[in-house]
Amino acid sequence: MTSRAPFPAPLRGVVPPLVTPLTPEGEVDIASVRRLAGHLVDAGVHGLFLLGSSGEAAYLTDLQRRTALEAAVEAAAGRVPVLAGVIETTTARVLERAKDAVRAGADALVATAPFYTRTHPAEVGSHFRRLRSGTGLPVFAYDIPSAVHTELGRDTVLALAADGTLAGLKDSSGDEGSLRRLLGPLRAAAPAFAVLTGAELTVDGALLAGVDGVVPGLGNVDAHAYVRLYAAARAGDWETARREQDRLAALFAIVDAGDPARMGGSSSALGAFKAAVHLQGIIGCPATAAPQVPLDASELARVRRLLVGAGLLPGRP
Repeated sequence: MTSRAPFPAPLRGVVPPLVTPLTPEGEVDIASVRRLAGHLVDAGVHGLFLLGSSGEAAYLTDLQRRTALEAAVEAAAGRVPVLAGVIETTTARVLERAKDAVRAGADALVATAPFYTRTHPAEVGSHFRRLRSGTGLPVFAYDIPSAVHTELGRDTVLALAADGTLAGLKDSSGDEGSLRRLLGPLRAAAPAFAVLTGAELTVDGALLAGVDGVVPGLGNVDAHAYVRLYAAARAGDWETARREQDRLAALFAIVDAGDPARMGGSSSALGAFKAAVHLQGIIGCPATAAPQVPLDASELARVRRLLVGAGLLPGRP
């Protein structure tokens, strides 16, 4: 087994959470995974995140997760680090998925706190420490209370950053005030700790506040724009960063393409991301995993119009 390059500390930049392309029969489309990963790397992203919410990890079997991860690692070919979501309910189950990620060649792991069961901060801390010691890979905490139903406390994150358990935080809490209050103490306690925002509509403001990067689901659709936004922010060109963010905010309307009277928010958003990437010719099929509801012809037409309006497809909006 070839040795891995040192993992960047802190990890900075644009780290899209890849959608998982599927065939019409619901199996992982390996060729499309490779094309998407290669397309994103060629666009200048700084890492790839597999098997998160945008990757439909909750819908995939263990074999499907391994298949998608292996294909992305192969396509990345060491050009950027690959972060593997190992999202499961309990420590033992997370460790099983982590072993798969290590075998697949992932460079780092991304895990939530345990869920379904009720936990205490001490148990959450033990969970992450066991994951770190059990694999040897850098571990990122994924704070997504909309799915886990508990928010990672600032004291817990600070303690796990300070003792080296965590390499970073992927913040999808939606609580930007709490994140801002965390940044200062984190910088003092663990300068190499990476803070990545999942709030893809306020990236310019988050970068100005001091986060290290962004994990944007919309980055599947327009990675180049997020790379431009990040580069402008790093250069202190906040007017360019704002213009890129405003354009992306308009494009983000694709997530509302689905009719809420007949489908859930995940069906609409993930269906739109996949439809957009399919319409651009990057993946072979826009199918989402069951039991999600697919977009109909009129909803797909709305996605197309927004892509045309953003300059991502030829034609008139």
